[in-house]
Amino acid sequence: MVNHKGHRGKHTEARSIDKAPALTGICLFVLGFLCVLCGENRSSVAQSSDLALPQENHLRNLKQLTFGGENAEAYFSSDGKKLIFQSTREGRDCDQIYTMNIDGSDVKMVSNGDGRTTCSYFLPGDKRILYSSTHLGGKQCPPRPDFSQGYVWAVYDTFDIFTANPDGSNLKRLTSTPGYDAETTINRQGKLVFTSKRDGDLDIYTMDASGKNVKRLTNELGYDGGPFWSYDGKQIVYRAYHPQSEKEKSDYIALLKQNLIRPTTLEIWVMNADGSNKRQVTNLNKASFAPYFFPDGKRIIFASNYADPKGRDFDLYMIKTDGTGMERITYNDTFDGFPMFLPDGKKLVFASNRHDAKQGDTNIFIADWVE
Repeated sequence: MVNHKGHRGKHTEARSIDKAPALTGICLFVLGFLCVLCGENRSSVAQSSDLALPQENHLRNLKQLTFGGENAEAYFSSDGKKLIFQSTREGRDCDQIYTMNIDGSDVKMVSNGDGRTTCSYFLPGDKRILYSSTHLGGKQCPPRPDFSQGYVWAVYDTFDIFTANPDGSNLKRLTSTPGYDAETTINRQGKLVFTSKRDGDLDIYTMDASGKNVKRLTNELGYDGGPFWSYDGKQIVYRAYHPQSEKEKSDYIALLKQNLIRPTTLEIWVMNADGSNKRQVTNLNKASFAPYFFPDGKRIIFASNYADPKGRDFDLYMIKTDGTGMERITYNDTFDGFPMFLPDGKKLVFASNRHDAKQGDTNIFIADWVE
């Protein structure tokens, strides 16, 4: 939840900041206490009933696509017919990457089953997929972060970015530099944007789909991550934490040396595709993350615990890129996050703890978007 996308990753019950979806690595959410696939007697295909709450006026025909366990960061294919997502289903100890049809049918694992994976996406044309994985650092799941230092995310230095055929075959490594490489998305022009620790801090970079022509876009001390492109490829929206006081800076640096980050305060930022004209969109002093552009490029949808003084409830909000006109979208009292629109803006997919068969389940939902 905040993490991610986090990171873009997985989470627990999201009932408190220390139990919220903490993206794996940081991709937007480490679903903390893993729940083995629950509700096996439930249908794997979307329900026909509308699961939206009365206040959720922008959502219609809300349907549940997964049933039990930890499922998150679901993103549409270019043709809008499939979703790619991460999950701990089938009794797995950490996330693997899966695809399914947008009605929840035909679920298939497309990663190799080793290590921890996160931040998956379809490349333009849907002939390749991308995701990050730690499998070259070991077949086992990397160790969970040490919470004796408070609520932290792990940014595993064995995460690298890979592409593969849609069925997982023909796996190719794009990054080989030391340090965390994850939180990757791609625009319709074929340019990747991702978060990396390759230069010592957590910054945002772009590169070609071949892994070449890497360019660093952010330079401020602190975490810049979870980037997504606008539909025209001219802007990038991301989440950031820039420590200000000397104590905040020393704490951030000390944690980063342990490949950890504390995601309790994140703000939404926007910049041009070349890294110019950076501007802060939110100033909520809360954990805001998983931003995504509306197709019009003038608004952003994101997740935040802004409305809960205890920081336990994450909901979806929308805001104009100039920071005005913020509006709450979801009202579920646990966790809603990782939203993505179809290019025509007619459907929204997101992850939620609502309607869980077992407390802490995170599932994927899809709805018609109503302006």
